[in-house]
Amino acid sequence: PLLSGSFRSNGVQPAGAGTCVQSNLEVVPAALTVPYVVSTTLRVSNNPVCLSVLRNEDLKEMLESNKESLKLEAMKRVVGLIAKGKNSSELFPAVVKNVASKNIELKKLVYVYLVRYAEEQQDLALLSISTFQRALKDPNQFIRASALRVLSSIRVPIIVPIMMLAIKEAAADLSPYVRKTSAHAIQKLYSLDPEQKEQLIEVIEKLLKDKSTLVAGSVVMAFEEVCPDRIDLIHKNYRKLCNLLVDVEEWGQVVIISMLTRYARTQFTSPWKEGAIFDENNDKTFYESDSEEKKEQTEAKPYIMDPDHRLLLRNTKPLLQSRNTAVVMSVAQLYWHLAPKHEVNIVTKSLVRLLRSHREVQYIVLQNIATMSIQRKGMFEPYMKSFYVRSTDATHIKTLKLEILTNLANEANISTILREFQTYVKSQDKAFAAATIQAIGRCATNISEVTDTCLNGLVLLLSNRDETVVAESVVVIKKLLQTQPTQHSEIIKHMAKLFDNITVPMARASILWLMGEYCERVPKIAPDVLRKMAKTFTAEEDIVKLQTVNLAAKLYLTNSKQTKLLTQYILNLGKYDQNYDIRDRTRFIRQLIVPNEKSGALNKYARRILLAPKPAPVLESAFKDRDRFQLGTLSHSLNVKAAGYQELSDWPAVAPDQSVRNVEVIEPVRVQPPHTEEESSEESDKTSSDSGKSSSGSEKSSSESEAEQKKKKKTKKAPLKKNKLTAGDRYGEVPPARQLCVQMFPVSLSSSRVCVSHSQQLIDCGGLFRVSLQVTTPSFGPVKTYELLHHMTGKGLSAKYHFPRQPCLYQPSMVAVQVILTNSSDHSLEEIHIGDRSPASLNIHCFNTIERLEPEASVTVSMGIDFSDSTQAANFQLCTKEDQFSVSIQPAVGELLMPSTMTEEDFSKEQGKLLGMNETSATITMATANTSSQAIGKQVLSVANVGVVSSSQNNVHRFAGRTVSSGAVVLVSLEQKESCAALLTINTEKSVMASMLLRDLKQALAQA
Repeated sequence: PLLSGSFRSNGVQPAGAGTCVQSNLEVVPAALTVPYVVSTTLRVSNNPVCLSVLRNEDLKEMLESNKESLKLEAMKRVVGLIAKGKNSSELFPAVVKNVASKNIELKKLVYVYLVRYAEEQQDLALLSISTFQRALKDPNQFIRASALRVLSSIRVPIIVPIMMLAIKEAAADLSPYVRKTSAHAIQKLYSLDPEQKEQLIEVIEKLLKDKSTLVAGSVVMAFEEVCPDRIDLIHKNYRKLCNLLVDVEEWGQVVIISMLTRYARTQFTSPWKEGAIFDENNDKTFYESDSEEKKEQTEAKPYIMDPDHRLLLRNTKPLLQSRNTAVVMSVAQLYWHLAPKHEVNIVTKSLVRLLRSHREVQYIVLQNIATMSIQRKGMFEPYMKSFYVRSTDATHIKTLKLEILTNLANEANISTILREFQTYVKSQDKAFAAATIQAIGRCATNISEVTDTCLNGLVLLLSNRDETVVAESVVVIKKLLQTQPTQHSEIIKHMAKLFDNITVPMARASILWLMGEYCERVPKIAPDVLRKMAKTFTAEEDIVKLQTVNLAAKLYLTNSKQTKLLTQYILNLGKYDQNYDIRDRTRFIRQLIVPNEKSGALNKYARRILLAPKPAPVLESAFKDRDRFQLGTLSHSLNVKAAGYQELSDWPAVAPDQSVRNVEVIEPVRVQPPHTEEESSEESDKTSSDSGKSSSGSEKSSSESEAEQKKKKKTKKAPLKKNKLTAGDRYGEVPPARQLCVQMFPVSLSSSRVCVSHSQQLIDCGGLFRVSLQVTTPSFGPVKTYELLHHMTGKGLSAKYHFPRQPCLYQPSMVAVQVILTNSSDHSLEEIHIGDRSPASLNIHCFNTIERLEPEASVTVSMGIDFSDSTQAANFQLCTKEDQFSVSIQPAVGELLMPSTMTEEDFSKEQGKLLGMNETSATITMATANTSSQAIGKQVLSVANVGVVSSSQNNVHRFAGRTVSSGAVVLVSLEQKESCAALLTINTEKSVMASMLLRDLKQALAQA
């Protein structure tokens, strides 16, 4: 039931809270059946002898007796038989006689039976139709609803007018339960007679206005079945449905969310436009401050989300906590298709929670996550461990988790994922092991830094005892070698040596293809492989024979002296093969490569045809194209358009008139006349006086804060003298007095309203900082500043940032970042602070809220960001009181380091521990101006925050550092060769960081 639309086949809505489902999927009130069905089922199960004695004849006698108690007992047992799946249709004549009984309890049970068998026994049910019509006027709401349910179950065209009249009356019933039943009957009547559509639409329009939560889900289901294209019926009820959504029963929520998703895609503009600025709360945009600018920049208006669009997103968000997996999945697909990209991340946690459910639920959820993770890797990266494969998982679950892990792979986490894949390759599940090898191949293709590592690992798998693993490895290696064949002739030779031991046809064919394609790089081995194949040609599989013929043809063109006779022998064998494909291929090859009178001009182009360079295969995800289907649907799960699937429309370029959703008449907004010069001068005087008050207030508060500081310094003075500060004290938990200094130190206002100067702050906190900041600092401090927010985009607020290369006072694993905020507008900006961050798990130490920033004023604040040794950007929102702007800080790899002090001996010792895969080196050509020791040091320190290690050799330069987050050692050594050549070596266990740092250093040293 996770698939929205999986209940549409019969036009019946599934049961929700307080209902139970009969065998024909009809919804019956729990109050009507539970006491009897449960008690009867228990009684039947506890008395197995009773079933054998009381046969159908005995039950008939009881139903035809004059005693109400016997009839009631018989009906309880009949309903008990139905609950156990027994066929009780023979009792229909005896049961239907009691439909007119005055006993309410008996009548309820009779209707339960009739709902089950009315469709099978239509003729007998028609005899009692007058009784059903009378029951529609019964004072008991459950009897009225049951009568309508039975009436709609008699699928005979002759009673369509009666059903239509009954549905119209029930739609106006005082009981919401009866109105709900009428909505169910609409779908049944429509499937029986589609010509009644117009009349049914009138009833649906009436029921859509119903304010009962019991009716909402059922009528929307009827709308989806009868007239899903009549969007105009939803306009007036849109806001009501959004507000009722939380209180509707679960399956109604699924249907309503699905319908509202389609509705929103037709009524609102796309929130995904590039450079979109979200300005939902402002009535007056920044551009309206100047009328001339407004005329020039009408095209550059910020994106303003429709309030009704926001209403839908806001009201569906709480449903992510629902216990029903289908509801959670529906909300997730709604956010995926409708929400701004920076808000979609809120569904991640809820989807991961669903992975603890049954394997059927896991399968659907993982399919949807696989589609999401292709487009937005950052969503699920913090929860990567949730997708690790467990030994108890079924194969199809394992394969989907593998797909997701491969999609999430990037430079930062690839080493972790590859370690996990190494374990999966050893799995006893052969299909899963083969899929893992395919995943390793995809990672090698997508992330160039680990291509060689993956290739070497796959070559090691060629010596595995398992044929499936070896075969899959060969196929993947073949695809990888096509991307860079010139560098890997040794691997081709190694595969040729293993050829005799490999028996899987696909693997043998792949090796033969490689031999033929790159025969010029292995001129001695390829003819020998062909010789071996000539011996076993007749015993090989068809796919191997075809590749053998291809190999013979390519060798004939490149090395005809050695292979001419072998080629003729193989072509003769193929000429008489049982398979016609091989015979045809042999004839074609013979005419193509062996010149004769009949071959004509084609022979000239044989080399260009057979030895043409082939494009490298692209290893893509199987879920790449599934985003064309709506998430959570049956079509998405099958990757095929299913019957009844309704495609999501594209966003409209211009939003339709939003007033169509207004239920009440809204008074027109009065436009205020422009201010006169006198008024504006009065206002400016007023604001200046107010600002004077605020400045005096700020002076007062600053003097108070200084007094508090003195008190705190007195109280904390003794413990500071007694206890020595450890490394944990320096970078971990900061005592209260130091916290005050830390909060004060980063902020320095350049406006005239600053109360405490920067130097004064240093004097106040001087004693503390001398103790805490005993760290190695590089001799070169970069001053490169990056733009965080442009003043046009930020409505007057601009922001720039740089990396001061100082230890972060908030947490030792954070990188210190200084941000300069400037108010370029003509009005004050209030409450500047950091808002939501992406991903949500991103660890940022935010600066304190800046209460007010005057025009043309600037403020410098400090932040701490834990990048987790990754160059991925930290995305967050920079907010003011009225606006929020999405910004991102992208660190260079050299800024993720902190300098480390060590001797030359210690450097050599650490370098000896980081060899093999932990060493990355390259020969570089330096610019002439960068050959001196001073220039080399300056260029290296401009790229990376490392410390200089003294060297006894003039031509060797050493630098040492550690990663800020994990503390991993990073060693850089540069050995100068002749002229401007040099060997640059980086030793660290962070292989991805090493390759990126090598690239940056190489570029810096090559520049003049």
